[in-house]
Amino acid sequence: MSIVPAAAQVLAVLRYLARQAAPVPAAAISRDVGLPRSTTYHLLDTLAADGFVVHLPEERRYALGVSAFELGSGYTRQAPFQRLARVPLARLVDGTGHNAHLAVLHGREVLYLIEERARGRAPLVTEVGVRLPAQLTASGRAMLALLPTAQVRALFPDAAAFVQRTEARGPGSLTALRTRLVEVRRRGYATEEGEVTLGFSSVAAAVTDRADHPVAGVAVTFESGAVDAEQREELAQAVTRTARELSRRVGGR
Repeated sequence: MSIVPAAAQVLAVLRYLARQAAPVPAAAISRDVGLPRSTTYHLLDTLAADGFVVHLPEERRYALGVSAFELGSGYTRQAPFQRLARVPLARLVDGTGHNAHLAVLHGREVLYLIEERARGRAPLVTEVGVRLPAQLTASGRAMLALLPTAQVRALFPDAAAFVQRTEARGPGSLTALRTRLVEVRRRGYATEEGEVTLGFSSVAAAVTDRADHPVAGVAVTFESGAVDAEQREELAQAVTRTARELSRRVGGR
């Protein structure tokens, strides 16, 4: 693959600015991105001319501009991730014979973007647009397991954050959730047993980007009594393969 150095430098600056909690001085950009100071100023001037960066002269700092926001809005409108995921998810359904879905984290909830229903299977609560407590779902646990400890603590600061849905109660404290997440990291996939809907279970794996950050969760849901331990392991492996394929598609490892 041919790489254009100037384009790579521009993208590195934009990615750096996007990660910052506040505007930053040019010297910090130059230092942290690893660019000569003169190159950094030239890039910032070019980006500012097209609205991708804003210069705050009184503060002597730089921030993302309106054009960068428009790029993000364009991503939302075009929904490329859903387009990339639909065919692999359909193959997962064909291969397992069970319903599958794709979800993303939204605060301490998961938001379902795709549901692929297997022939003859009953509809589930995980329809497109539905939100559920992340700590109860297999998809949510798969993603939470890859977040920094401090971020998980911030999402679940107290007992009120742990919403329950069924009598098959999920984790009700940060300690209990951390125990579940350690197990997810050990196995490489997450499970859920009747905590979302009684009588149904799920297995899920996380889709990760180039920084190994979880961008989505892929899950298969099935009737608990209809799938034995060996079959569940096979489903987990199928889900994991699909998550890896989607990770490659979005530029992850």
